[in-house]
Amino acid sequence: MILEKTDFDAVVVGSGPNGLAAAIAMQQQGLSVLLIEGKAEIGGGLRSAELTLPGFVHDICSAIHPLAIGSPFFNTLPLEQHGLHYAFSDIAAAHPFDDGTAAVLKSSLAETAAALGADQQTYLNLFEPLVRDWPNIAADVLGPLHFPKHPVAMAKFGLNALTSASYLAKRFKTKAAKGLWAGMAAHSIQPLTNLSTSAIGLVLMTAAHLKGWPIPIGGSKEIANALASYFISLGGKIETGRYIKSLDELPTAKTVLFDVTPKQLLQIAGHKFSSIYKWQLERYRYGVGVFKIDWALDGQVPFSNPEARKAGTVHLGNTIAEIALSEQLSWQGKHAEKPFVLLAQQSLFDDSRAPAGKHTAWAYCHVPAGSTQDMTHIIEQQVERFAPGFKDRILAKRTMNTAQIEAYNPNYIGGDINGGVIDIGQIFTRPALRSSPYRTSAKGLYICSSSTPPGGGVHGMCGYHAAKRALKDIFSIQIP
Repeated sequence: MILEKTDFDAVVVGSGPNGLAAAIAMQQQGLSVLLIEGKAEIGGGLRSAELTLPGFVHDICSAIHPLAIGSPFFNTLPLEQHGLHYAFSDIAAAHPFDDGTAAVLKSSLAETAAALGADQQTYLNLFEPLVRDWPNIAADVLGPLHFPKHPVAMAKFGLNALTSASYLAKRFKTKAAKGLWAGMAAHSIQPLTNLSTSAIGLVLMTAAHLKGWPIPIGGSKEIANALASYFISLGGKIETGRYIKSLDELPTAKTVLFDVTPKQLLQIAGHKFSSIYKWQLERYRYGVGVFKIDWALDGQVPFSNPEARKAGTVHLGNTIAEIALSEQLSWQGKHAEKPFVLLAQQSLFDDSRAPAGKHTAWAYCHVPAGSTQDMTHIIEQQVERFAPGFKDRILAKRTMNTAQIEAYNPNYIGGDINGGVIDIGQIFTRPALRSSPYRTSAKGLYICSSSTPPGGGVHGMCGYHAAKRALKDIFSIQIP
């Protein structure tokens, strides 16, 4: 194939984990690749900074990374040689209840199940096959719709994953198992009655039993830094502080991959698209937003339950009924009085995050898209509910509403950190119904963001699969 001479073989717009993955996958094939980032520093959701007080390092968006350490693509890269190191907690997540007890997700499948009492065997029946089969089906689960390499194992996963979290919860008898499951499924950021809300819960819990829920030492920015370092070592080029609003602003290239959502893609290149494709992108649905708080603390969060004090992540939502109500309300455009709160305690396991004897905490709750309501008091009340005395330990705080979150990262439309709703209507057809979800209707232009399969999360698989498609289409390069 003879290709015209251009400034670069490929240009990638956006340096989130998917943009970085796409750039690396292209550069690995010996192409010349330029990665362009609109902000002053790379990373997208993978940024960390001293947001509250000097010496307190906070993750601005992503905090705990089971999908990063479990990514089929990232696992092929020498990221440790480029400075990426993880810290681990034996208790990946704790789910405290009002009575002082807690359900816990541990690295040990057997220990997690045993602590669930009457639901021990039910838990084992659900997760033993997944833990066993995951190495064979991970690449299929974290990719576009296609015929899987291991159809029987994939079918077993799919039968559970496509159900609603509320339906799957009926298998459990105990408050502990139901609550633990609800907190995991609520990462789907939609009502637990929606089909396919079981998928993210199953993936996250399986990941805990395989490689854990790790914390990047030094901050989530270290994942982006390691990816960028490896990309540059291959000969790649990065330009920051260059926000792209039009195709005319790009250097010439044989192909361009966009780590952006449909809204920005339409703004940049909509005039190049067919009317049908434009119509599909315009109909793309974004989900609810998040309200986030970072705290600098005078000591660790004083959870009443001792296991919660040793967990990297703590889910604050009490019972499945309370969590389900919280998620339903935000979906309906309302604010919950007792929202489901996701809280991370990175400094317990990474002492580079805070001065000696001090700690950080990171938390958010789901709110209606575009909400500017200040949820600080409500979130802190939820923490205080399970950790009396928490407020007394606050030295400083920094909050972000949905508008501020979108300003920080334009991909977070209305505060939606998943790049669009991942429900049954968009799980396979994000951002449009096409033979390949990564191709646009314009030759040479591809979308590689979390608005493509498999969706949100720090795994880079959207970028990898988009690059794989572009390599085959434009350069006749086939990669496994």
